[in-house]
Amino acid sequence: MSLRSLGAGVATMVVLTALWMAKDLYTALHHPQGFYIDPHDKTLVAYGRVLYVSHCSACHGARLEGQANWRERLPNGRLPAPPHDESGHTWHHPDSVLFDITRNGMVPGRTAPEGYESDMPAYAGILSDEEIVAVLAYIKSTWSPDVQRLQQEANRQAGQ
Repeated sequence: MSLRSLGAGVATMVVLTALWMAKDLYTALHHPQGFYIDPHDKTLVAYGRVLYVSHCSACHGARLEGQANWRERLPNGRLPAPPHDESGHTWHHPDSVLFDITRNGMVPGRTAPEGYESDMPAYAGILSDEEIVAVLAYIKSTWSPDVQRLQQEANRQAGQ
């Protein structure tokens, strides 16, 4: 195999992956019940896991366990990073809120109480919308079926 044909093969895979991700984002944003992130899409979840490890695990933990004493304020008044496993509160939020928090950070008056300050960065310039969806699909995939059902109820209550 020549380097030219290998390069063409890699380019084809990149294009196909981009098209696949665009399809999944379209599906997530235009689900019949509204915004929905599918934790059962194995390819999306696998991609999300890779992204989670490289962008999220430093604060939220390799096993989604969050930082120690995540409910206790730090000396600067901010809270440590919460867990994204079942012991945290991530699953209490509908997909649209999880996406908004990840994309835009904690926005007082919208995704956080007025005056709230957080160390959570906005990932809009770091991850694409498709990558954010993949990360959230990975996180949701780690929850038990019961917790997934409870989170889906949060989606329903939010009109999603």
